[in-house]
Amino acid sequence: MSKACLREIQAQTYIELVRQGYEIMYLVSDSVSTSRIKLFQQAYPERVVNLGIAEMNLMGVAAGLANGGFIPITGNATPFLISRSNEQLKIDISYSNSNVKVNGMHAGFSYGTDGVTHHEVNDISIMRGFPNFEIYAPCDPRECAQITTYAITERVGPVYISLNSGLFPNLTASDHKFIPGEPTQLAVGNDITIIALGTAVHDVLEAQQLLGGRCQADIFAFTSVRPLNAAPLLESIRRTGRVLTVEQHSTHGGAGSLVAELMAENGTGSKLRRRGIPEGSFTKNWSAPDNKRYFQLDAVGIETAVMHMLVD
Repeated sequence: MSKACLREIQAQTYIELVRQGYEIMYLVSDSVSTSRIKLFQQAYPERVVNLGIAEMNLMGVAAGLANGGFIPITGNATPFLISRSNEQLKIDISYSNSNVKVNGMHAGFSYGTDGVTHHEVNDISIMRGFPNFEIYAPCDPRECAQITTYAITERVGPVYISLNSGLFPNLTASDHKFIPGEPTQLAVGNDITIIALGTAVHDVLEAQQLLGGRCQADIFAFTSVRPLNAAPLLESIRRTGRVLTVEQHSTHGGAGSLVAELMAENGTGSKLRRRGIPEGSFTKNWSAPDNKRYFQLDAVGIETAVMHMLVD
């Protein structure tokens, strides 16, 4: 099964969208390599602006370009993109409802051994605090292309897209149609509901293979954080009575928190276990696979969590 880099899928999508007439401007903070925007830059060098290591200025310029009728996109490593420019994201883009698209690269711990300063396990929780932003975490290349296209061609207003690094195969069907707000269901079962943020669903599907016939799960890729049609999730949760959330993100403010809020507000009475970076914890300065093993976010860790829930 062929695999692709989500960042490169975005670059290819932007090339096609400019050909269709969309006035895209891509802004980077000394992050041409990180954003993998080189393909787009080679095709349209005048549409890429490198503002240097100045993320706060980056967001201000993006808001100004949006006011001028362009569709600005900001791309950089997530910890720098949203942490250093927090105030500008809030005032210039969120409160102003600016038509800016914010791409957070290397989400989670996918930056590897460059240090925990380069890991970002709070981006969803931070962006959930900003009004007007739609928030997405695509699970595979096909969905990444569709979300990227939607953000430019249909959504007028701010969008945040959280992108994991690495190479990923398509999990969605060839006729899959991304619909904002709809969870992406990838497997059907009655034993447990598993909800995974973005690309974490790949590890969930590997765990399902390890489980074999011992468990049949409803598996959802949680790719549309806001907006969210919670009805399919709640129906599944009520039916199975058990929920496991999986994310390369803190258990604070991410998929696990959001699902817990939904369950409490709707009185499901189901059992919930959250797999992620424990609230209040840092990641480790290790590779992504080592971090996944340590925090039990790999297939073996997920399999173990499911089995514990089935016997509780």
